[in-house]
Amino acid sequence: MTEPRWLDPLEMRIWRGFLEASLRVDQRLDASLKEAAGLTLEDYEVLVALSESEGRRLRMSELSAWLLHSQSRLSHRIDRLERRGLVRREKCPEDGRGLLAVLTDDGFAELVAAAPGHLGDVRGALIDLIEPAEREVVANVLERIVAANRDPDTQTGIGQAARS
Repeated sequence: MTEPRWLDPLEMRIWRGFLEASLRVDQRLDASLKEAAGLTLEDYEVLVALSESEGRRLRMSELSAWLLHSQSRLSHRIDRLERRGLVRREKCPEDGRGLLAVLTDDGFAELVAAAPGHLGDVRGALIDLIEPAEREVVANVLERIVAANRDPDTQTGIGQAARS
């Protein structure tokens, strides 16, 4: 058995910084959306995914892949959004067994109302903390990390299912 490659102090800073930064940004954005718009970050991500899809609709399986959520987790999320009138389910016309999640006009209006504040929070929690000269490097590193860790079976992730 080979000896593990322990993290040196700089590598440990990268690892722990990544973990804490991602958790803190998510928590900040989630709390802000709840307070300002009554939406969780996950609710907002569902609405965004549907708004960016053709006809503002996606098969539940595609939406699940887009959001990196299990079918069960997504189903519970859609139930809550459906009760609020922000999304609805429809049978898939090409496949009677499939279901589509559809963004309602009320859901789109909620998204449009929440977007400016959320954008400001994204800038304040992340984007504006990265110097302009660093942004290309940070974007490239994050894209490389995502690509190396993408599920080879689905090859989708945030934004990919809706656009492919």
